[in-house]
Parts: sequence; structure tokens; C-alpha cells
Amino acid sequence: MTRHLSLLNHAAGRRIGLLGGSFNPAHEGHLFISRLALERLFLDEVWWLVAPQNPLKPLDDMAPFEERLRRTDEFADHPGIIVTGLERDLGTRFTVDTIARLQIRAPQTRFVWLMGADNLATIHHWHRWQEIFESVPVAVFDRAPYSFSCLASRAAVRYRRHRLPASRARALADVAPPVWTFVLGPRHPASATAIRAGDRSFGFAGQDD
Repeated sequence: MTRHLSLLNHAAGRRIGLLGGSFNPAHEGHLFISRLALERLFLDEVWWLVAPQNPLKPLDDMAPFEERLRRTDEFADHPGIIVTGLERDLGTRFTVDTIARLQIRAPQTRFVWLMGADNLATIHHWHRWQEIFESVPVAVFDRAPYSFSCLASRAAVRYRRHRLPASRARALADVAPPVWTFVLGPRHPASATAIRAGDRSFGFAGQDD
């Protein structure tokens, strides 16, 4: 069931992973990373933050927010995964602002930002990206073909001394930022771009049919 700001009333003392994105559409790769995060990082829940609009993605192939939220909620069939429209409810556009608002509203919650290796490779293009690392623990999940290139990225180099060994990943939520870890393991090939290309039923904005 989709939940929103009311979630924060019951999050005190919990270890919550945050997985943001357009979810255009949600796919098995999102589920795979979330399950891995619950297991490897010893999290209580993973919250999917369905973005009203990703600032780094074009609008021309973006399904309407309410449709993405509904379909993501239908797809995420796991008791530890909660689909949310928190960014819409908080009125935030950028990840750094979303994290800050969540931490203000739920100061006793231990949030962890979750992302794929492809995001680590490009996060230096995100708005005030260094503040993300400075404000919340970050878990990066291996994803081909970014396994090696992401570790030479600007962000990885900038915070290389703050990398937590994978063997200590379970403690990530308890370590004060800046701290991040690279979660090795099986990789899932799912791609939202490929899924959109093969799913003509998905209601993209600007689609002719």
C-alpha cells in the first residue's frame, strides 16, 4: 500500500533505506537492490521515493506521476518495501532537500541512501551532491558495466577515505556520515529504458498512441 507523510510518525529508531527514482517503470532491478539492502545492511524497511519529476531526466518519455506511483505500488510486492510519494508531499525536487526534510521530521530515524553503481558514476552532476554524502550514509550497489568505472568517479575519489568495507556493511546505518559502502554480489540486468521500449502500454507523456 502506498504511504506518505504518516510513515514518519512510526519511523523513530528504525533503519530505513531510501531508494529514489522516477520508477518509469519500476522493475525487478529495483526489487533486487531493495532485497539485497534489507539483508546486507540490516534494514527494517526500504522506502521507494517515487519522484514527481527527476531533474536530470527529460519529460518526453515520462509517464504521469500518479500513474507511476500506482503502478509502482502494484509492482512492489514485498513486506519490507514501502512505496511513497514523499517527495511530492514534502514539496522537494532534489535528493539533498528530500533527505534534509526527512531528517528534520524524523530525527531519530537512521536513514541510508541507496543507489546503483551507475548513480555513483554520475552523482557529481546532482544538485549539492556533496551534502548528500555529508548528511546520510550511502550504499552503492554493483551494476554492470559500472563496477570499476564508478570506483574511479569523482564522488568515490572525493570520499575514498570514508568507504566502509563491505564486510562491515551491516553497521552502515550506525556510522556517522560521511560514510559509504560498495555492496558486491549478484547483479540484475533490468533497465527501465529497455522496459519502456518494449512496453507500449505504459502511458508516456508525449506518446502518440
